[in-house]
Amino acid sequence: MDLAFDRQHIWHPYTSTINPLTCYPVTHAQGVTLYLEDGKTLVDGMSSWWAAIHGYNHPALNQAAHQQVDKMSHVMFGGLTHQPAIDLCKQLLALTPDNLQQVFLADSGSVAVEVSLKMALQYWHAKGEQRAKFLTLRHGYHGDTFAAMSVTDPDNSMHSLYKGFLPEHIFADSPKTGFYDRWQESDIDDFRSKIALHHQQIAAVILEPIVQGAGGMRIYHPQFLREVRRLCDHYNVLLIVDEIATGFGRTGKLFACQHADIQPDILCLGKALTGGYMTLSATLTSKAVADTVCSGEAGCFMHGPTFMGNPLACAVASASLALIAKGDWQIQVANIESQFAKRLPDFTTYRHVKDVRWLGAIGVIETHHPVNMSVIQALFVELGVWIRPFGRLIYLMPPYISDSKHIDSLLDAVETAVQNDDCFQIS
Repeated sequence: MDLAFDRQHIWHPYTSTINPLTCYPVTHAQGVTLYLEDGKTLVDGMSSWWAAIHGYNHPALNQAAHQQVDKMSHVMFGGLTHQPAIDLCKQLLALTPDNLQQVFLADSGSVAVEVSLKMALQYWHAKGEQRAKFLTLRHGYHGDTFAAMSVTDPDNSMHSLYKGFLPEHIFADSPKTGFYDRWQESDIDDFRSKIALHHQQIAAVILEPIVQGAGGMRIYHPQFLREVRRLCDHYNVLLIVDEIATGFGRTGKLFACQHADIQPDILCLGKALTGGYMTLSATLTSKAVADTVCSGEAGCFMHGPTFMGNPLACAVASASLALIAKGDWQIQVANIESQFAKRLPDFTTYRHVKDVRWLGAIGVIETHHPVNMSVIQALFVELGVWIRPFGRLIYLMPPYISDSKHIDSLLDAVETAVQNDDCFQIS
């Protein structure tokens, strides 16, 4: 591969054009293994940013893509429809909370969030109320587009430099009680006070259920989510649940909101929807919300991505959900969780490690100092694994099909890294 051209001209995510990080050339992937151009193999611990839950080059997903591409790879969704979209939406309605009856298909997770926020704004506009604020949590993350950034923590996130350009919304303290800890009622105090004070301005609450992802990989107590649902009902505020990272089994439940046994008014899905094959997202809502939106001045929902309902992506997503429906993921995720539970507590004995936490197929090692990305990335590749830390977080979200030896390889590599001073920016 022409890596010199890549380094000089291709701008990779969250990287500098002045001091670009090393990129490792992948030629192909199979199962949980990435194959580099130099012949080296890497056990994938990231599921390609949490999406490739079934691993790579899966025969059922390959077959779905091949069959669909011979029929049509794309057709506009305005005024037209097709069987892959119908099949996918039937499956989504069968899997998600039963109050959700309308499916809006979009392009990416960030767009799904944008759609959810617009739905909430149009809902209240149709009811004759100008509610322009959203209530959300600190340490949250909802995407990189502007509306999504506006409900992402403005002070503790990668988007803090946009503060002042974005709409200013209302941020409540994020929960401190961990998933396995004893619930502390004080955790909900700040949220309760903010929704009580501002509810007449709030179009919706938006949050990540149980696991706050890129904002800190924080895993919190289900009771917090139950209290949020109760307060939204009490103050007549819509609840948007962003399951883009947590949906489709990642936390040990099909959807993370099931840990609290609650139903959202609007649900955002993405990432693993196609098993990591193609970009696709979905925003689901109740018929009551959808009909209210469409009873307003516009007479419809004002959004329509060019590639909405892309048949190729829908066909692959349908095949992915068919794999999910078989239920193998439950045993797979439970096995991964048991390895995390067995090994991660021992990591706290290392001086660079501040905390460890896990849930389902999510394992997190929080360190005292930020990682030295170029050094730690090179070390992981040398050790035969692909792990992509950020800030003070080394985390694992492997494909569900990873077996015990794959998880041990990932954990062994992390254990080596946290004992190496060069892997951290120590001032």
